[in-house]
Amino acid sequence: MTAKRPVSVLVVIHTPALDVLLLERASHPGFWQSVTGSQEGDESLIETARREVAEETGIAAAAAGFADWRLSNRFEIFAEWRNRYGAGITHNTEHVFSLCVPAKTAIRIAPDEHLGYRWLPWREAAAACFSWSNRDAILMLGQRG
Repeated sequence: MTAKRPVSVLVVIHTPALDVLLLERASHPGFWQSVTGSQEGDESLIETARREVAEETGIAAAAAGFADWRLSNRFEIFAEWRNRYGAGITHNTEHVFSLCVPAKTAIRIAPDEHLGYRWLPWREAAAACFSWSNRDAILMLGQRG
């Protein structure tokens, strides 16, 4: 297995009414999050965002549909996941994007990654997230309105 790059995307998928899609992690039942994933090869960050959204939800969105917030978060990688990265890598830089979809829709989850999904109003979605960066992004989404 190739080591993951410590560069990732966070994509907050939402409706115009600010209902936010959350996915439940298969490896941690009860842990809810937006779409996330690591950059692969020489793909751009927007390509990473598009690929991860398609893989994790089945939504095939054009690059123009994504908003690049030009915001990044640096955080320590959980010890249990560090073996996925190269030796000595302890931190990840996450780049924040959003994707507005017309309405709440059925999602095709990746069963090896997620157990289920739910759409929640933005404040409830923020409160349900286990990740501080995901929570903060959803709260900013509500302010961006």
